[in-house]
Formats: sequence, structure tokens, C-alpha cells
Amino acid sequence: MTKTYDVHVDVDAATTRGPYRPLWNWFGHDEPNYTYTDNGRKLLRELTELSPEPPRIRTHNLLTSGDGTHALKWGSTNAYTEDADGNPVYDWTIMDRIFDCYIEAGNIPLIQVGFTPEALSDAEGPYQHAWAPTDRPAGITTGWAAPSNDLDKWGELVRQWALHLVARYGMDQVKSWPWEVWNEPDGLYWTGTVEQFCELYAVSVRAIKSAIPEARVGGPHTCGAFNNAKAAAFLRQFLQYVVDNDTPIDFVGFHAKGNPVMWKDHVRMGLHKQLRDIEANLAILAEFPTLKHLPTVIGESDPEGCAACSARVHPQNGYRNGPLYGVYAVESMLRTYELSARAGIEIEGAVTWAFMFEGQDWFDGFRDLATNGVDEAVLNGFRLLGKLKGEWIEAKSDHALDIETIMEHGVREQPDINAVATRDEAGVSVLVWHYHDDDVLTDPADITIALKGLRTGNHKLTHFRMDHDHSNAYRVWQEMGAPQDVTGADFDRLEAAGQLENLESGTLDAPDGAATLTTHLPRQGVSVFRIDY
Repeated sequence: MTKTYDVHVDVDAATTRGPYRPLWNWFGHDEPNYTYTDNGRKLLRELTELSPEPPRIRTHNLLTSGDGTHALKWGSTNAYTEDADGNPVYDWTIMDRIFDCYIEAGNIPLIQVGFTPEALSDAEGPYQHAWAPTDRPAGITTGWAAPSNDLDKWGELVRQWALHLVARYGMDQVKSWPWEVWNEPDGLYWTGTVEQFCELYAVSVRAIKSAIPEARVGGPHTCGAFNNAKAAAFLRQFLQYVVDNDTPIDFVGFHAKGNPVMWKDHVRMGLHKQLRDIEANLAILAEFPTLKHLPTVIGESDPEGCAACSARVHPQNGYRNGPLYGVYAVESMLRTYELSARAGIEIEGAVTWAFMFEGQDWFDGFRDLATNGVDEAVLNGFRLLGKLKGEWIEAKSDHALDIETIMEHGVREQPDINAVATRDEAGVSVLVWHYHDDDVLTDPADITIALKGLRTGNHKLTHFRMDHDHSNAYRVWQEMGAPQDVTGADFDRLEAAGQLENLESGTLDAPDGAATLTTHLPRQGVSVFRIDY
């Protein structure tokens, strides 16, 4: 039986909770050669437009050998080959195409050092995988994941790469770009030992800093450590190596993943698992007093672990096309701030491992931000986060769940109907969301927001909304009959539906600095009220 929640939110714009800084505007993907496609370049520009500061972009396969042809979970630059005498040959042609797109779009690369070029891999069997969504994940592990057979050549490759970036883009710009070494060496991306990885890291970080002394370099980007003894042990051993050998490190990287499942007739998200991964990795870092001051980067922070696993094959990923992914992103990112504060460890960024997949069917259920050039609802979740700026202010909802309840039980009974708010010189932003793990559109909320501490006067009010009926191109595509051939006016209609909808505009009178707002918010919906003075 459907019920409607009666929710009250108090916002005090006069009570600051400290400076706000976006940690959510970091994005990544496996396939670097998507970057310079028309749709890839369009999406990179949109990420810059929605963010209050340049977004960070992380991608795999920047040193992988190949002809630059993209494929699922694959990419290549062919930056390193050898001549007949075994001498290095560097070719930055494809690399330049990728990084030129970042510069053109106003992005900052989070440069991932990986993977092993074919000439430096002694692995038996194929170098390139031929993975498909119907295959087991382990099918991606081929010759590119092997340790380098010559660390001197590897180190010089990394140094030459750094020098090339400086020569092409200038030291003033490149010195601010963060670097990281490898990806999930405790998982499917590394066939060597922990000791071999530590040696690779040490050679890589020193090569980067020899070319760019001010560069910030981190690692190891291990998997989520909650109930994952291998990931936890790998991270501890790596951090101990760094301490014992005085190896340079500027941030610690790790990953966090949720666990959606099919529950009865619908998708049930596993938010608690993702938050527990963050908590567990922060706790491991806290075991090392000389490193605890370092910031962290969650190199992948997602509802589950396989962006290229289409929901057509994996129905538990059916959350991806519609608003559930958007509100999940908002919920998880805002809870990430909370976990950082609880641990007393800075989380500098949390990477959403989603971009776009070229040449795939419309709304095929990949974990992406856009499909065939049309933005999906999740991107509007990030556009709503982009409305926050300045400093946090007091915001309390009487239907908010505490984080311990979520990490222990998930959001399985009462929904999390919650709010945050910020203020800046020009006004106030109030973000409210209505999240539940179950992908069932039921039990909406009537929300009353009582504001105080506003600047006295009559102010401009804009209400932005993402839910099933708003800022959701997937719904419009379904209404069109789910076509796979979308052109002309139909494309224009879908493209418009993928933008963030202005639900209402008007004025807000606050004669004594107080005012009241009301809204009806469906489950899996997010609203931002922007008050401009």
C-alpha cells in the first residue's frame, strides 16, 4: 500500500559547517580511445560545464600496445615499441590525441601509469583480450597485466612520457596534474607479486618526479577492502613498503564498490557495501601514523564493479538507465563526505567509473553517463551536485537515516529523505533527495523546507529536478517505442530530455531572512532549490 511521507527540513543559512569542495567531479573509464570520438569530446565538455572546478578524468590503458582501436574494457596508444635491436621507440601520436581532448574540454587528467607494453611483457598467451559482456571478468587478464621484464626500460618510458607532456603542454600546467601507478594490482589487472608491484611503483614515482619534481603521485588503487582479505593485505603490504623504504607518495588510492542484486521482481542496490569499502580502506590507512595525513583518492566509487557489463546480460545492472543511478550517485557521494569526516582523513576525490560506450545500442544498460550522444539521468544527478558551492550550512531532515544504519542494513525499509545546503556570496543552494535501495516507484514525500538566516529581501528562486518524469531521457525513449534508429527530430527530442530540467522559477520573499519552500518529491528523485540574492 502506497504511503506519502510528510518530511520537514530545517536550513539555517547563518550557521556554517565549513568550506565546501567538490569531491564528486572525478570520472573515469577503461577505454581511452573513446576520448577523441565526437561523443567522447562532447561528454568531456559537459563534465566541465557541470562542475564548479575542472573535473578530473582517469582512464586505463594509456601505455597499452595496439593500434588505437577501441573495444570493451580495452584501449591502446602504442606509446612504446622496440626496434630490431631492442632499443625503445616512443610514439606519442595517440596519447596526444587523448590529452589534447582534455585540454580542449577544460579537464584535468588523473594520469594512470599502465599497462605493460607488449615489448616489455613476457607473458605466455595472447597480449590483447577479446572480452565480451557474456564472458567472465577474469577473461580480461592477458599479457598487458604482466610485470615489466625490464624495470630500467619501464622507468625510462615513464620519464620520457612525463617529459613529453611537459614539452607539449608546459610545466606550469602539467605540474598540477596528479599521477597514479596502475589499477587494482590485487585483482585482475596484475599477474605479478605484491613485491614486484611495489618495485614497479617505486621506479615509476621516481621517474615521474625526476621529470616533474612537483608532481603528485599516488597508488596503489586496490579493490574495496570490506570482507576482502586479499585487498586489505595488499594495501597494508604496499603502505608498509612505502614507510620502510621512504618511497615518495602524495596520496593513497583505493576503490569502493556496491553490490546490486535482483530481489523478487526488481533491482535492489547494495549501497552499504560501497560505504563499507570506503570505511575499511580508510581504517587501514589510519594504521600508518606517518601516512594518515595524506589525502586519499577513491579511484573507482561505484554501485558495482563492471561498467561494460550490460544490463541486457546482467539484469542486476538495470538501475543504470534511469533516475535510480542518479539519486544513488548523490546519496553515495554525500555520504562519502561524512565517512571522510568520521575518519579524520581527507578524501580528495571519488571517481565515478562511467563515461560512454561508442557504437553500442541505445540504453543498453552499460554503466555510462550518456548513450549515443544523449545524456542519461545520472548526469543530471551530477549537474544537481554542481549547484552546490561556497561553504556548507546547517541542514537537517527529520526523515534522514544515520550512516551507521545504512552501513549495517542498507536502505531497505524507511527511505533516506535527506538534505544538504551551501551558501556563497550570490545565494544559497538546498539539495534534497529521496533514496531507497529498491527500484520501486512508490511512497513519495511531501517536503517542507523551513529556511532562516537568508539575506533579507525578495530573491530569485529556481527549482531543478531529476526523477522518473524529469531530466530522464530513458523515459522519453521508452515512450518513443525504444527505437534503435534515432535521427533528426527524434534525436533532438532525446537530447533535450537528457538535460537538467528547470521545474519552476519565481521569487522567494524573505522579509526577515526566513522563508518556506514546499515540494512533492517521488522516490528516486533529487531537487535543488537555488536562491539567488
